[in-house]
Amino acid sequence: MTESFLHYIWQHQYFNKKDLQISSGEQIQIIKQGLHNSNAGPDFSEAKIKIENIDWAGSVEIHIKSSDYLVHKHQLDKAYDNVILHVVWDHDKELKRNDGTAMPTLELKSRIDEPLLKEYKTLINSAFQIPCSNSFSKVADLVKVSMVEQALIQRLNAKSDKVKSIYQQTKGDWEETFYQVLSINFGFKVNGEAFHTLAKVLPLKVIRKVTADLWKKEALLFGMAGFLEEILEDEYHQSLKKEFKFLSHKHGLEESKMHKAQWKFLRLRPANFPTIRIAQLATMLSSPKIFSEILEATKADELKKLLVAAPSAYWQKHFSFAKKSKGTHHKLGELSIENIIINTVVPVLVAYSFQKGEEQYFNRALDLLQQLKSESNSITRQWQSLGLKLNSAFDSQGLIEQMNSNCKKRNCLNCAVGSAILKPSR
Repeated sequence: MTESFLHYIWQHQYFNKKDLQISSGEQIQIIKQGLHNSNAGPDFSEAKIKIENIDWAGSVEIHIKSSDYLVHKHQLDKAYDNVILHVVWDHDKELKRNDGTAMPTLELKSRIDEPLLKEYKTLINSAFQIPCSNSFSKVADLVKVSMVEQALIQRLNAKSDKVKSIYQQTKGDWEETFYQVLSINFGFKVNGEAFHTLAKVLPLKVIRKVTADLWKKEALLFGMAGFLEEILEDEYHQSLKKEFKFLSHKHGLEESKMHKAQWKFLRLRPANFPTIRIAQLATMLSSPKIFSEILEATKADELKKLLVAAPSAYWQKHFSFAKKSKGTHHKLGELSIENIIINTVVPVLVAYSFQKGEEQYFNRALDLLQQLKSESNSITRQWQSLGLKLNSAFDSQGLIEQMNSNCKKRNCLNCAVGSAILKPSR
């Protein structure tokens, strides 16, 4: 038994209320179970009950055992002075309030249906990554849609919170914020942290001064990333190094440049080398106000044109300095561009919507996800194996979040599908 399950039972009132009595033998009527509280203090607030003929209004506290109230030292916390009912699985100890009166206690051990308990234990002890795998096909399609939507909103809120944190660090500059979030995504997880560091040591306001000159942008980006410290027999490398020395001195950047060792190459495909990604980023930053252009785009195809990043001629024939590659045209692929829309443009639009109080940008973010095809990975394939059809990135993003935040953590009680399965038959 877990407290979270008892919270769920109390919130939905899934227990037998026939001849309901508290431990003293007095009759009790639940008028309002209260509002679930996820912060400090009693578990449910604004509850209303009737004990015999007396109405009570206040909080409800829930524990597995009555004695847990003392173990958690709630008797020492004045926030619990307004507890009107103690709901427990096992009533193992009579308690008194601080004013000396008996603590009304309701025991649920004999009032919850055995099939419901069995189903809950089956879910949390499931060997499958998706706990409800064996029951999923029995759940209504509308409930599954609700599950995806709830998880997607949860994901967008979490991602927008990270964007808002960067927005605060940039002191309210949305162009700088977008540049940093874009840079993080260019690292594609492996080098995300290094790219974020690069964006912070090389602010967009400096890049704006050389926006029209791709060569100078490359000099700044590669120089601040620490790739121009070596002595190489490579004419292009030498020219960038010379230009960076001038630009870094001009803009006071010498003391903050990174070291090459901060970048990871191991087990990466050459197309994902940080050198290629930096060259592509330099091309993408062709506009002094890229976020303003992003805001004006309403369709995914418009964004794809803005985010096309074909690197300079040198990087079309190299994966790293002084080493020619066999292939050419190392431009950002369509899947990578869609990844940037999903993980950069959409979260920034959501955060921008919240900050500005303009719902149109939130709706545009959702619309963009519906315009992009579903992602394909180990998580989405597991959902498809259960018969779930993924129509767009809207679905895949929701299901990735569902897996990571709910299924893997056995958080079935906060899932629409889990709630449907754990609904009593009567």
